Amino acid sequence: MGLCGLRRPITRRPWFEAKTRGLNDWQKDELKKKWGTMQNVLSSRSRMDRLVSDIVFDFSVKPRLSSERGNAILVAASIYEACKYFMLFQKTPFRGKCALVTSYNPQAQDITKEEVGANSETDKQFIYNTYLDLLEDVVAKAGMTKTETYEERAKDLFIGEPANMKLLVVVDKLLTGFDAPPCTYLYIDKSMQDHGLFQAICRTNRLDGEDKDFGYVVDYKDLFKKVENAIAVYSSELDHSAGGVDPEVLLQDRLKKGKERLDNAIEALELLCEAVEEPKEALEHIRFFCGNEIASDLEEREPHRATLYKATAALARAYAGIVDELARAGYSEADIARIKSKLSHYVDVREIVRRASGESLDVNAYEADMRHLIDTYIEADEPRKISPFDKVGLLELIVKTGIADAISARLGALKGNKNAIAETIENNVRKKIIKEQLTDPAYFERMSTLLDEIIAARRAKAIEYEDYLSRIAELAGRVESGLADDMPEPLRRSPGLRALYNNLKRDTGGGIAPGVGAGKEKIAQGDASYTLPGDPMLDLAMRLDEAVKRVRPDGWRGVQSREQVIKRALYELLRDTTEVERIFLIIKAQAEY
Repeated sequence: MGLCGLRRPITRRPWFEAKTRGLNDWQKDELKKKWGTMQNVLSSRSRMDRLVSDIVFDFSVKPRLSSERGNAILVAASIYEACKYFMLFQKTPFRGKCALVTSYNPQAQDITKEEVGANSETDKQFIYNTYLDLLEDVVAKAGMTKTETYEERAKDLFIGEPANMKLLVVVDKLLTGFDAPPCTYLYIDKSMQDHGLFQAICRTNRLDGEDKDFGYVVDYKDLFKKVENAIAVYSSELDHSAGGVDPEVLLQDRLKKGKERLDNAIEALELLCEAVEEPKEALEHIRFFCGNEIASDLEEREPHRATLYKATAALARAYAGIVDELARAGYSEADIARIKSKLSHYVDVREIVRRASGESLDVNAYEADMRHLIDTYIEADEPRKISPFDKVGLLELIVKTGIADAISARLGALKGNKNAIAETIENNVRKKIIKEQLTDPAYFERMSTLLDEIIAARRAKAIEYEDYLSRIAELAGRVESGLADDMPEPLRRSPGLRALYNNLKRDTGGGIAPGVGAGKEKIAQGDASYTLPGDPMLDLAMRLDEAVKRVRPDGWRGVQSREQVIKRALYELLRDTTEVERIFLIIKAQAEY
């Protein structure tokens, strides 16, 4: 046994005779029956190594596993094999993110009668020592053993933090009644049948997001026929109590189903983009998904963009699911090249539309898979930092670096297409206006009007492109900052005060409370005081701002009684219930209040 690492051939008989010296013939025969030949021992060890490598590889390439939103269970044939697998995984990136859950609880009496040589250990000793190491730093909870405490922690992480508990190695436990929606793969290396097999495969049937359509069962024991029988016999026992999608187990050929998903994903994107005008380049896609420079288009076409983002992610997942087996799935070399080209194209379209609309995506379910997919299979270059502003929005980038540098850094993919670049910038400005509209309706309404004027001048070719860039850059700066260049100093320091000033009616007349009038007076704010010109609106805005900050209760938003406290303070100054309700909505939208 100690020579298993040698590569040169050796004869087994001298080795066996040396190791069994002192045993009688009957003992030697029993030992031969138990252990068989050295080749079988080496084969068993090699097989476990290959299986571990197979699982680790899946976690690097398979959707859900590579994105760390999903995890897996490995079913071992015995506690000894489960411990062996666990120890092998400790030599991989799974160290600290893999747990052992079996029916074993270490007791000293388990090994008291185990006698071995100085450099060996029996199966029982190996199991016992594995658990001793496993539980060394575990502090038992009240009423629980160290093993129970360890297993409870492992299960909680598996369900709630799949990125921190990627794999559970089990034998019999957790194969019934364990509900873990993140569990996406079940690896079976144990002979199972009937009800136990059916219950085991049901561990992957809970859906927990759009990136999980079904679970996967990977069979290392040639159980396929038994799986069919188990489903046929026990399908009536599926648990429907959790609500949502029915957890029906669909036993289908993986490559056939994978090809169907990939074909459907491509077809869905082609149908979605069919209405894009020719020549179907960047500008045409921007206009289809973002609109044609009409103020309401960007918001109205948001469902189109959401569909594009999800459909592209679905294509990426479907492709990643069978990327290494496309030929076996029935695709020719020409088909594979076409699919790669389409995936690259739609990922590019998604990025162009995202930038043009100024939208950031909720990509928790998709982005890790897509990044890995593109880097691994589409042969994209390694990501590189193109500027210190790589996480800055387009408008902010224009303000900080100038419009020429912003276009070069962020819109280089549009390759000098002036109309596409212009509409991308305009849509980003429009998106910001729409987003901030409630915080300062009057100001952003003026910004929207200015944007419409600039767009009209560009489309009518009434201004040169360079002049257009200058004007749109200036407008982008005003929209990003939320204030005009000639804004009085007190207003520049407070978005809330600025919004009040911009949105007060200029004909309030008798609606202004006594004491608010023209002339110059000093009004303190913070550590400074300002001499204000004779502007009653500025005076009133500052009094409203001070009143809100003075009376606002903690956590007032959404609580009617607390909101009424602020409205009463507003009424004391405005004397108009309609005006109070209008101004209150603006105050409610201000983060500083």
